[in-house]
Amino acid sequence: MGKKEEEEIIRIAKKMDKMAQKKSGVGALDLLKELRAVPMTLELLQSTRIGMSVNAIRKQSTDDEVTSLAKALIKSWKKLLDEPGGGDKSLEEKRKEPSTPTSLVSPSQGSPEPREERGSPEPREESNDSSCKNEPVEVMPSISLISTFPQAPSTSDSVRIKCREMLSQALQAGDDYIAIGADCDELGAQIEEYIFCEFKNTDPKYKNRVRSRIANLKDVKNPNLRKSVLCGNVSPDRMAKMTAQEMASDELKLIRKNLTKEAIRDHQVSQTGGTQTDLFTCGKCKKKRCTYTQVQTRSADEPMTTFVFCNDCGNRWKVC
Repeated sequence: MGKKEEEEIIRIAKKMDKMAQKKSGVGALDLLKELRAVPMTLELLQSTRIGMSVNAIRKQSTDDEVTSLAKALIKSWKKLLDEPGGGDKSLEEKRKEPSTPTSLVSPSQGSPEPREERGSPEPREESNDSSCKNEPVEVMPSISLISTFPQAPSTSDSVRIKCREMLSQALQAGDDYIAIGADCDELGAQIEEYIFCEFKNTDPKYKNRVRSRIANLKDVKNPNLRKSVLCGNVSPDRMAKMTAQEMASDELKLIRKNLTKEAIRDHQVSQTGGTQTDLFTCGKCKKKRCTYTQVQTRSADEPMTTFVFCNDCGNRWKVC
């Protein structure tokens, strides 16, 4: 990698970032032409992250020539990923995690419905729209994301269109999307598409799932979730299925972890109370004179954890 080329690309990237922040495309065409003359390599793309800057300019500019040249550059750079040996191990892992599905989501897949955020009932119409067609469509992603996902099929259903708009607005809650160069409209459409393909309609469960995504993406105390989605670290299909616990901020996760540890510790210290039973056999003394209690150490929609105390030898153990 030439040091001169890298410095030149970084200089251009900084100018483009300023243009994107000011929402001005004046001079962008000249910068793109300079960029076209630079011999690009995969290493330069990774070290300078120029793809994000070009993609941001592409979305901000109203000049057809600027948009066309930016798309052409991104398309040519994308081919570097398909070359034999292109990309290092970490990039390959990112492209495979999760692997690009041939269909957006399988009806058999899914996760237990978490406790969802409640809000005002919107929108209300229901639809029999079946746009979950498994038709592979080439999408022009931001080079910064490195991974590609099928472009979400369009829909004419007013409920789904409104949900896609709200998801897109939630992804734009901060200024991160400008610097990252993410296509919020497309990401919002993909998240909604995965949700719709799981429920097959726009019933209350579908609406609650969409509302919980919006609430967590807009949470000012949890900006890392939104950044992870914009950067591609959390894929649209993963975001569509995450539980409330998985979407929680790092601070909240730590609080829950500490509360769980405290509950377990308090239970283990206690030697009185609980319910007498002979249903358990002690692993040490093999006797059945035990006392058990149950504690909710996980989320409310999961079974309680049973703690057993042997009244003869004092052995304690946990039964999930």
